[in-house]
Amino acid sequence: MQVQTPAVGRRKRAVARIRVVPGSGRILVNGVDYKEYFHRITLEKVVEKPLEVTGTMGQYDVFAKVEGGGKTGQADAIRLGIARALVKINPEYRKVLRQTKLVYSLLTRDPREKERKKYGLHRARRARQYRKR
Repeated sequence: MQVQTPAVGRRKRAVARIRVVPGSGRILVNGVDYKEYFHRITLEKVVEKPLEVTGTMGQYDVFAKVEGGGKTGQADAIRLGIARALVKINPEYRKVLRQTKLVYSLLTRDPREKERKKYGLHRARRARQYRKR
């Protein structure tokens, strides 16, 4: 039996459940190849980043189940999940993943969320247009 390393990644409303297994380097998102699922090269690079930084590209198969949010949030959630799984596999990867920063380090959950809409306003902070006369 192959050793599976589970991890969870989150970003905004997206939640990704990740399983990392020693293998040939396949990355499947909801049962589909990640290049077909995301379509954009930038999002593909986001998902690959933890494997690229640790030099483990092609050594592990990644199986991701992701739900909620949009494609960008899902890609970021998968990235965090893969990074957490790699640290479980080899704790020495922690330093490299910590030092690599995009907005936050690859091991930090991005805390930015959509602010709720307030009553009397159009959006969270957008008020009605003011007219003097």
